[in-house]
Amino acid sequence: MNSDYRTIYLLLLLCLTRGITTYSQVQNDVLIEQILESMAPELSEDHDYSEIAERLNHYRRSPLNINLASKDQLQELFFISPVQVKSILSHREENGLFIDVLELQSVPGFDPQTLRWLLNFIVVLPPGELKFISFNKLIMKAEHDLMFRFGQVLEKQSGFSSSNLVADGTYLGSAMRMFTRYRYNYSNALFASLNMEKDAGEPLSFSKGGKGFDFYSANISYRGNGIIRKVIAGDYALQFGQGLSMWAGAGFGKGANLSTIAKQDVGLRPYSSVNESLFMRGIAGTFRLKAISFTPFYSGRRIDAGMAESSLEVSSMQVSGLHRTKTEILNKNALSQRVYGANAQYITGDLSAGITAYRTQFSIPFAEGKSLYQQYNFKGASLHNVSLNYSYTFKNSYIFGEAAHSLNSGFAILNGLISSLAPPVSLVLLYRNYEKNYHSFFNQGLAEASNAVNERGFYSGLAIKFNRQWELYTYSDFFSFPWLKFRVDGPSSGYELFGQITYTPGKLFKLIGRFRQQIREENTEDSGPGLDIVDKQNLRVEMTYKISNDFSIRNRAEIVRYRKGNLNPEFGFLSFQDIIYDPMGSKISGNIRFAIFETSGFNTRIYSYENDVLYSYSVPAYQGKGVRFYVNGRYSISRGTDLWLRYALISYANQETIGTGGDLINGNKRSDIRLQLRFQF
Repeated sequence: MNSDYRTIYLLLLLCLTRGITTYSQVQNDVLIEQILESMAPELSEDHDYSEIAERLNHYRRSPLNINLASKDQLQELFFISPVQVKSILSHREENGLFIDVLELQSVPGFDPQTLRWLLNFIVVLPPGELKFISFNKLIMKAEHDLMFRFGQVLEKQSGFSSSNLVADGTYLGSAMRMFTRYRYNYSNALFASLNMEKDAGEPLSFSKGGKGFDFYSANISYRGNGIIRKVIAGDYALQFGQGLSMWAGAGFGKGANLSTIAKQDVGLRPYSSVNESLFMRGIAGTFRLKAISFTPFYSGRRIDAGMAESSLEVSSMQVSGLHRTKTEILNKNALSQRVYGANAQYITGDLSAGITAYRTQFSIPFAEGKSLYQQYNFKGASLHNVSLNYSYTFKNSYIFGEAAHSLNSGFAILNGLISSLAPPVSLVLLYRNYEKNYHSFFNQGLAEASNAVNERGFYSGLAIKFNRQWELYTYSDFFSFPWLKFRVDGPSSGYELFGQITYTPGKLFKLIGRFRQQIREENTEDSGPGLDIVDKQNLRVEMTYKISNDFSIRNRAEIVRYRKGNLNPEFGFLSFQDIIYDPMGSKISGNIRFAIFETSGFNTRIYSYENDVLYSYSVPAYQGKGVRFYVNGRYSISRGTDLWLRYALISYANQETIGTGGDLINGNKRSDIRLQLRFQF
């Protein structure tokens, strides 16, 4: 028997036992999808959403006590704005403890949609504290969550071909994807996390010195209300200010939910994602004495990197986390990284001000960039970063910003305002200026480019709640790039326009219309002098209708138009139908999607979030012409033991192969299956 399948068999036998009640998976999938799609105008398969999904799922199962939740904890629910966080805390301070969650309706600044989301993640309980801890309580009174996931593409991919064994593109492991996850939670104060993952094509071996899974991640953490606020040993993330200097883990920027423009800096938090690059590994803690909060941190880990051909220098960092071929395995852990420093925050009333300073040290220096646009890239083996951040709430306005400096190089500055002009009207303004020689390896500030460097921009957004049925979100963002970029051989500029209107006449029906236009400049197709204007427009219409207590349907149609310079425009189209089955109290729930699409190619590809097994996500790019189908279901085996099964198929018209490199499939169909078992006790 294949070792991978033998492992599955043993794990399934292990988990067929009893536990505690779980909530509706399908309902939770839809909720998280709605929140994610409000965070970004277009979801992408390149972004890691697992951390966000896990955070929301955690608070679905272990809701925040609104009578005890701190500012930091409320900020972890990133879909509520800083003004709304302040409103909750002020209401609690002025009126005493909440008696019922519906009391939130009287808190100023909340729209009906955000309030509906929030009610899924909070409870009202009397104050309590962590005391009289014993070993028996730590084991028997805690929440344990154990999960196993297996998946595989069913068609044969070229990387697994036995006729290709000598080629570097050969995958050295099996085609199965495997993931094991364990979570421990005691009273929302003590936590433990363990992730073990093997991607398709990566070797899995527990014999002859093999390390088993390709990736391991673990941590133990404590959260308190005294001087010691947080302590984490293992893998963790740091999120300070507006992300210009230090922001490890997930982050969002422009989206239909305007509150995401101001990042909610939660500081130190356990890392629980399977992304193999966006985290720290070591020890860190947050300590609070009156108005001063202090967070020292140390991280030491090895990261993937490619080396320059003729010298002992780093040519590039590898962030895919894939170790399937000889070259990928050779680049694995090739570079040692040490990061150490501290953050200090002064928090009093409506004012928060902080400073972050740290050093990043590498075992091998980075080589100087070869291309002209890479002239100002980081080079060397050591980098020092320092930043100042602030936020201030004044009545119905929230002012925020950060100034960051990479020593001996450039600066990055961001300042913004969120203001409630009237109960139904909110305004957002933001200015940013990132110099071309600013460097940070943990940079996730708001930017049109992939990170906050070589960019200037001004963003303005407006949210209007006309009444309980009609809502409008709109923003414009004008930006410029003073220096060259990849495929842009000169200074360039552009803008983005976005508008979304939502009609919700009742609890059973919802209609959304969305328009987005992006204008930017790129090199001409014939490599001639000058730049061409690239104009991309997306138009989306979506309808959701609850047919009965058991069934809901959702329809979406999206059109994209792309034009570069004087070339003929390209078009793309996507339409899908979702059927959601989620009966109360049933052991079975699930959803089905059928989609048709036709796009002219890569430039007109359309992304769409897909429901998946719990804690997983899928955001494929619909490109070419064809149909896609998937079915995703959950079955409650017993109290606390749940099984998920997902099957997805995509079929292309007039196409003989799918994918490239080792993922190449000879044929026009690609299907995959995913099995997940969750055990709670």
